[in-house]
Amino acid sequence: MAFDVRRFDIYRKVPKDLTQPTYTGAFISICCCLFILFLFLSELTGFIATEIVNELYVDDPDKDSGGKIEVNLNISLPNLHCDLVGLDIQDEMGRHEVGHIDNSMKIPLNNDYGCRFEGKFSINKVPGNFHVSTHSATAQPQNPDMTHIIHKLTFGDKLKVDNVQGAFNALAGADRLASNPLASHDYILKIVPTVYEDMGGKQRFSYQYTVANKEYVAYSHTGRIIPAIWFRYDLSPITVKYTERRQPLYRFITTVCAIIGGTFTVAGIIDSCVFTASEAWKKIQLGKMS
Repeated sequence: MAFDVRRFDIYRKVPKDLTQPTYTGAFISICCCLFILFLFLSELTGFIATEIVNELYVDDPDKDSGGKIEVNLNISLPNLHCDLVGLDIQDEMGRHEVGHIDNSMKIPLNNDYGCRFEGKFSINKVPGNFHVSTHSATAQPQNPDMTHIIHKLTFGDKLKVDNVQGAFNALAGADRLASNPLASHDYILKIVPTVYEDMGGKQRFSYQYTVANKEYVAYSHTGRIIPAIWFRYDLSPITVKYTERRQPLYRFITTVCAIIGGTFTVAGIIDSCVFTASEAWKKIQLGKMS
C-alpha cells in the first residue's frame, strides 16, 4: 500500500455543495476584510517610518573636538553704540580674553545708535562664562544701556530633525528691552551634550541647555555702575542620545500574520454564534407554528 502524504494535511477541504452561504456571513466577511486592510496599512506605515529612540548615559560623546565647543551668538542692543560693544571670554582653565573679535560682526541699528552683535567662537569644556559688555571699549560710557534681545544662542552643530524637540536654542527671543537700562543680566546655563545617530550610523554632535536668569545692578570698586550681559555655563555629565530606528522585518511579518489570523478567527466565532442563534430562533418559530 503506497504512503499517502495527504494524511498530514491539517487544512482539510470541505466540498462547496456542503457549505451554506448566508447574508450575515457575507456582511461579516466584508467587515473582516476591511478591518484587516486598515490594520495592515497602519502597520505598513509604522514599518516604513522611522522612530526616534532616546537614551541617557555618562560620557563625553565628541572626543574628537579637542575639548572645544562651538558657540553661535546673535544679540541686539538697540541703545548701545557698536564701538562700545565687546565680547569677553573666561573659564577655569585660565582663559581670559577681553574684546574677542574673531568671526564676529557688529551691525549698526537705529541710525548707528544701537548695535547687533553676531559672533561664532569656541569655548573650553570646563565651567566658565562669556559676556557682552563695554569692558573692551577705549573709554567707558557714563551710563551704558544693556537692554537687549537675544536672537540666537546655540552650541555645537545645528540638528535639523523634525522628530527631535529639544532646547537647542532656549534663549531665542529673550526680550529684556523693558528692564532697567543699567542692570546686569546673568544667564546661568547648564549645557547637555546631545548625539543624533541616523539610520546609516552617522553621528552628529550638538548641545542643548537649560537656563535660569537674574537681573541686578552691579557696582565697580570705584562705585561706578558697569553693567554686562553674562552667560555663565557648566557642562552636564549626562549625554542625551537620539537614535533613528526602523521596525525589524520579522516583527512586521509576525504582526501582519497575527492581524490576519486573529481577525479571521474572531470573525469565524462571531459568524458561528450568529448562525447558531438564527437557526435556534427558526426552530423556535417553527415550534410555535406547529
